[in-house]
Amino acid sequence: MESYFKLDVSCIIINFNSSKYTIDCIDSIIKNTKNKIEYEIIIVDNNSKINDFKNLSKGVSLINKPFIKIIRNKKNIGFGSGNMLGVKHSKKSVYYAFINNDTLMLTNETLSELKKFMDENFDVGICSPQSLDENKKFKVTIDHFSSIQREILGRTLLEKLFPKKYLNRKSKFKKPTAVHYVQGSFLFCRAKYFNNVGGFDPNLFLYYEESDISLRMLKELNKKTYIIPHLEYIHYKGKSSAYGIKLKIEQKLSLMYYTEKHQGWLSKKLLIIHYSIRYFFTSIIKPKYWALFYVLIIGAPMSNSMRNNK
Repeated sequence: MESYFKLDVSCIIINFNSSKYTIDCIDSIIKNTKNKIEYEIIIVDNNSKINDFKNLSKGVSLINKPFIKIIRNKKNIGFGSGNMLGVKHSKKSVYYAFINNDTLMLTNETLSELKKFMDENFDVGICSPQSLDENKKFKVTIDHFSSIQREILGRTLLEKLFPKKYLNRKSKFKKPTAVHYVQGSFLFCRAKYFNNVGGFDPNLFLYYEESDISLRMLKELNKKTYIIPHLEYIHYKGKSSAYGIKLKIEQKLSLMYYTEKHQGWLSKKLLIIHYSIRYFFTSIIKPKYWALFYVLIIGAPMSNSMRNNK
């Protein structure tokens, strides 16, 4: 590690009413990090209920490691902003590891191996292990950048028509492979590149943060994103979220924001028309979708984001 940096890796974890998962996640990191790597774990609590926060604090006290820090928010500021707060409170590290709390590290020395890969490949800005489900079965970890083509034609058709540009998401890769982006449940980022592009966009509350940061690194710095398949972790997924239709609305708001940001207002308008038609008919059968349809026909303004209602 260069003398300029204080640590090799700052691990940043968001907790929201799911302290048991957070404690288990921390345990798995410590258990699988025995090598000579200097790291810290920063937990950002997004205004969990008081009992959950107390359980979190108690669990961290029992682990009793000096390199673990808890930051308590007064409101839920979401994934991107929560992680940026963690970055703000981190020591100067070579890498940031943004890790969902509903994950368990499986491979011994995962952090060391990811660091080694990044140390040897300066054209890479982000990498990730392969995710597995709770039964340790293969789980899709990569995805394609969102576009009009992806949203209307679908991922599978694009993979068949343009297999070199759109790798099969269900492929079990045998070696480190460059991809569009990896799921945000485990992002191992080179801190310098992450900071150079401005970090996570605070306007994205829960969705598209990983796609947005990977695309900006590629566009602005020509730095790639890789999947590292021989390293694995479990992702339970969704254990911190239980909002139903609210999450679907948030997802579409983020998609429209992301689309306008990277492809322009016309692409956003076309997607709004596409999804408005789809959800009009869906709402006839499932009335709960009228709320989503309404948000779309008024232009999907970000003022409707959960970020503004916390």
